[in-house]
Amino acid sequence: MDVGAAANPSERAAIALEEVTGHLPDGGERRPGQEAMARAVAEVLDAGGHLAVQAGTGTGKTLAYLVPALLAGARTVIATATKALQDQLANNDLPFLAEHLDAHLDEPVSFAVLKGRSNYVCLQRLAEVAEANVQQTLDGLAEHADDEQLAAIADWATGTDTGDRAELPFEPSGSTWSAVSIGSHECPGRNRCPQGDACFAELARDRAAQAQVVVTNLHLYGIDVATDGAILPHHDLAILDEAHTAEDILAAANGAEINGGRFRALRRVASGILTRSPELDNVDELAGRFDDALVAHLGKRLTPADDPEVGPLLELADTRLEALQSALRALPDDASTKAKARAQRCLLSTGSLLGSIRAIRSPGDGDVTWVEGSRSRPVLCMSPVAIADVLAERLWPKRPVVLTSATLPPNLMGRLGLPDDEHRVEDVGSPFDFERQTLLYCAAHLPDPRDPGYRDAVHEELERLILAAGGRTLALFTSWSALDAAHAHLAERLPFTVLHQNDLPKPALIKAFTADETSCLFGTRGLWQGIDVPGPALSLVTIDRIPFPRPDDPLLSARRERIGDGAFGEIDIPMAATDLAQAAGRLIRTATDIGVVAVFDRRLARSHSYRQQLLAALPPMPRTVDPDEVERFLRNLSEG
Repeated sequence: MDVGAAANPSERAAIALEEVTGHLPDGGERRPGQEAMARAVAEVLDAGGHLAVQAGTGTGKTLAYLVPALLAGARTVIATATKALQDQLANNDLPFLAEHLDAHLDEPVSFAVLKGRSNYVCLQRLAEVAEANVQQTLDGLAEHADDEQLAAIADWATGTDTGDRAELPFEPSGSTWSAVSIGSHECPGRNRCPQGDACFAELARDRAAQAQVVVTNLHLYGIDVATDGAILPHHDLAILDEAHTAEDILAAANGAEINGGRFRALRRVASGILTRSPELDNVDELAGRFDDALVAHLGKRLTPADDPEVGPLLELADTRLEALQSALRALPDDASTKAKARAQRCLLSTGSLLGSIRAIRSPGDGDVTWVEGSRSRPVLCMSPVAIADVLAERLWPKRPVVLTSATLPPNLMGRLGLPDDEHRVEDVGSPFDFERQTLLYCAAHLPDPRDPGYRDAVHEELERLILAAGGRTLALFTSWSALDAAHAHLAERLPFTVLHQNDLPKPALIKAFTADETSCLFGTRGLWQGIDVPGPALSLVTIDRIPFPRPDDPLLSARRERIGDGAFGEIDIPMAATDLAQAAGRLIRTATDIGVVAVFDRRLARSHSYRQQLLAALPPMPRTVDPDEVERFLRNLSEG
């Protein structure tokens, strides 16, 4: 049947999807869940409203939402939580559809990737660094940069089309990249910068403005919502993929942060303009004072106005930044164009920091302030306790939104403020046969996780299962201390390569794990989602304990207080269930994968108050608490 002759958008999307998936390497195996999702997206585009779709692993959700969006001619922004999914969309899915769906579209498929400004090399900064080197003057920002890396970036910048840091053939140090990039709060814009016409960030915005589909990240989308559409191009449809992370990411994007590093960075920028300036010295001195004042509150909520040290320090910072602004505005009229451009950037950076300070000094009734980070880099944060009201005003009335993930907490839509009568929820399942492909094992015989002997017992159980599986294990932990202890205990005892999450950058780490089929990979939260290891390299995923959020987490504590007695069921259980499901989802990535998910937390088998809610979030796997049964299963699998 011809796609164009289909009676309605839903049917048209289903027919087109079947046709394009026929060109996939697997021959286009029909996936009922994928078709159901494509139909649902098409119906929302046709009738309006919003859609939340739980699409289990293997559904093919990206094609399921891209096909109807492209057929409808909708200008679409796709926001994801992980770079891996952005890369999949930009490098695989969209080029595939550009080739195979093109015959059914009025216009060729056009798409662009848009990142935050600091992801692109700044040509003006490169020019300033080069000029400082020639004149043998201090640049400020380049003081701590690596000279060889700066030279390599300058050479690369002459040939790159995008200026995107991700396309560099090496990973620059943080100080080096900071010397040749700027954030949105520093950039004076195309018309006020000497390099504006060639600016990579502005060219990326130009491409996005012309594209039908823009791929970005959830944080940038959150900033666009906060600024009422100032960041991203106008669009007809928003797709929030990996939507289980949306609440926290969108809330953070609508908040503010202050740390000593922002004052140090401002001083480095301004030092290239102002010399022997008391205003500059005063700002520089604030950096250490903020570090010292904040570290005492690390991991705690804080009301700045009531704190005898932080409150006056914020007031002092306000006064000193205003003085710095006055000094910058006093730049002589005969200053060079480059000096004026640099002063303009510095004024913008000063204004941004001043804005954060004033926001935190005068939080709204629905905001919470706390300190996070490390002892060497404490950060004062402010965020709305609930994001629902912001989204109800600035997102849901604007356009249809599709939220999708392999795991959607049942209460997510309410927490995001989606109007009950304006959205529908679908669960399209997964095409995988979990009854045949998997076994869920709970080590119910181990001590309670709060027992002193628990950690040693986990090490013993983990070693036993890894040996039975012949390696091939992704061992996930809920804390760095647990990860480090397990790796230190088992790395030399096991006859397999045991990789630690910190051994390599994430892409190289996954590549090494996949290449050595008997290797093991030990990691923490960074590996619970966004990694894909199909095939024989992975047959065992272990999880040390149920991933309940920290009871003393400042933002979550504020949310719990707002909810009251039902907070554990509204906050903690859904978050734990979602994270548990995401971790378990690392195991089965294709229809031929087989393996075990092992949880070393007996509460999954014994808790009467919440175990069913946790299990309901997992795929329908056969379950056992028998150590011998799971060992036999793994040995049979390992021995072929």
